[in-house]
Amino acid sequence: MTNENKKSAYAHDNQSSDSKSAIKELIDALNEDLAREYQAIIAYTVYSNVLSGAKWMNIAAELKLHAAQELQHAMIIADQIDYLGGMPTATPKPVKLTSKAEEMIQADLDNETETIKNYRQRVKQAEALGHYALAEQLRTIISQEQEHQHDLATALGIDVPKVLEAGA
Repeated sequence: MTNENKKSAYAHDNQSSDSKSAIKELIDALNEDLAREYQAIIAYTVYSNVLSGAKWMNIAAELKLHAAQELQHAMIIADQIDYLGGMPTATPKPVKLTSKAEEMIQADLDNETETIKNYRQRVKQAEALGHYALAEQLRTIISQEQEHQHDLATALGIDVPKVLEAGA
């Protein structure tokens, strides 16, 4: 057990059952987010390699950059899950496979929009538990996800979708 894990285990032993339950909910939600990051890495990698035609070459290059950023996000989220005492998932959410460029970009855009919504909820959960550093890391990730969302919407020639809060 690393020193980080020992500190985390000690902290968890001194928490109330309500707090432990809330931490478990946060870990479970972060694992869903991690699975979505894996999905994005796979989708961006595949899509960047199968997009064809002059119209899509710039966006294919941009998708490769997005894949690298999504890997950074996955590493951050996995580290936080470990810090909170959880086990990071190894299973991605399913990737939509299609041969139509617009459908690929739309699938990525839909996933980014969902990711932003979920991370906003995660910020609230983290702050409610006093995990302000996690909340700040999530805000940084949200900023990059919003850039991805903007890039994808621009590639499709549409407005950036509004991100509705959970339950809205």
